[in-house]
Amino acid sequence: MKNKFHLANILLLCLIFLAACNLPSGQAGEGLSLTAAAQTIQALTSATPGLPVPTATLIGGATATPLPTLPGITTTPVASPTTNCNVAQFVADVTIPDGTIMAPNQAFTKKWRLKNTGSCTWTGFNMTFDSGDAMGGPASKPIGTVNPGQEVDLEVNLTAPGTAGNYRGYWRIVTNTNVLVPVVNGYQGKSFYVDIKVQNPVTATSTLPPAIAQAVLTGQTGEDGYVTSDGNVFAFPNVGDTDGNQIAQAFVSFDMTAIPGGVTITKVVVDFSGYDTLGSPWALSDGCLRAYVHNYGTVDAADYFGGAPSGAVIRWCGAGELSSAFEDTDMKPVVQSAVGTSRLQLRLQFTSPSTNSNGVADMVRFGTVKLTVTYQ
Repeated sequence: MKNKFHLANILLLCLIFLAACNLPSGQAGEGLSLTAAAQTIQALTSATPGLPVPTATLIGGATATPLPTLPGITTTPVASPTTNCNVAQFVADVTIPDGTIMAPNQAFTKKWRLKNTGSCTWTGFNMTFDSGDAMGGPASKPIGTVNPGQEVDLEVNLTAPGTAGNYRGYWRIVTNTNVLVPVVNGYQGKSFYVDIKVQNPVTATSTLPPAIAQAVLTGQTGEDGYVTSDGNVFAFPNVGDTDGNQIAQAFVSFDMTAIPGGVTITKVVVDFSGYDTLGSPWALSDGCLRAYVHNYGTVDAADYFGGAPSGAVIRWCGAGELSSAFEDTDMKPVVQSAVGTSRLQLRLQFTSPSTNSNGVADMVRFGTVKLTVTYQ
């Protein structure tokens, strides 16, 4: 077989050489020569089963005769995306990031944030244990009503196994007709999981670093609002001035109970990018919106701040800054001081007086506001 292969190669080279010598010179001649050579190669390889098909780069822009399609090679079409009534999207691990170190038999609460990205409302749905390590969790747990586009936090109380090792448990969402819901960005597009590492208590000869965890704090809709300079109180955190030339100050409240007591805050990322505007709020005052610590409890008319504010902990000067998430070192001590309490509350305002008296509402109207807190 090897001698036949060598003989075929020699014959190929001779035919290519003869074809090139007998055709006209110049770019056209080169193209004809190479085309003839390609055709000769194609005929020979067709006549000799098992002979590999050589390839050549043509000179001067000539186009070679296409060789036959090799057997066994197919083209797979790309699937077009389709809509679905029931679809979930994994958003974040709210508590217990992957690889969190646990002591044997340590109790903990795992919380995931998911979003209903389908076109149907979730009613009567459950989160259910799928596979892996159950860690003492329930077989299933009901999920409240979740509308399309709405985010929901799913949590379950678990207990770390008593033996050192790595453990992972997978969970899924099931409809009220026992149909499993796909999870975009989830594991294999279908599930979400808790992943921990169980270690024995630290000994005098082995010092382990503290476990690093992260929590996402969002504004509490029922506790947020705004107060105008004439003493009126409204829901939703709007800030700026009204069409009646009243100054508006916004108030936002964050639930701190997701962060354990006694931890050290190492990083705070501020994300107030969920907003829209009325008029030209950035033309008010010096064009900078500021946040101040203001533990207001339940927002009411007495929370309006009428003096010249000081001690801002966050500042946004323009839509570009407000539209971006960023790490804020000034917020670390603020969040640290709130560890062990139930709430961290802020007041948002432009420097007073901030109305431009133009009879037009100039406002920033906030939707979702977030503080992503890393601690250990």
